[in-house]
Amino acid sequence: MISYEPLFRTMKEKHISSYELAKRGFPRSTYYAIKQGKSITTNTINQLCYLLHCNVSDIMEYIDDTSDVYK
Repeated sequence: MISYEPLFRTMKEKHISSYELAKRGFPRSTYYAIKQGKSITTNTINQLCYLLHCNVSDIMEYIDDTSDVYK
């Protein structure tokens, strides 16, 4: 599964709140979808990387949970 926990760590390290992201043009609805673990597009990932000046690995990570999903 994809985890967005790196995004929240990156935001904390860079002292950027969800409010600041919104001020920079990032939709609040998309932020809340990420908080709920919903799927996002590569365009959204690209936008976050641009706004936060970071890499994809600073936004999301893959966690192997095949033992739960593919049984």
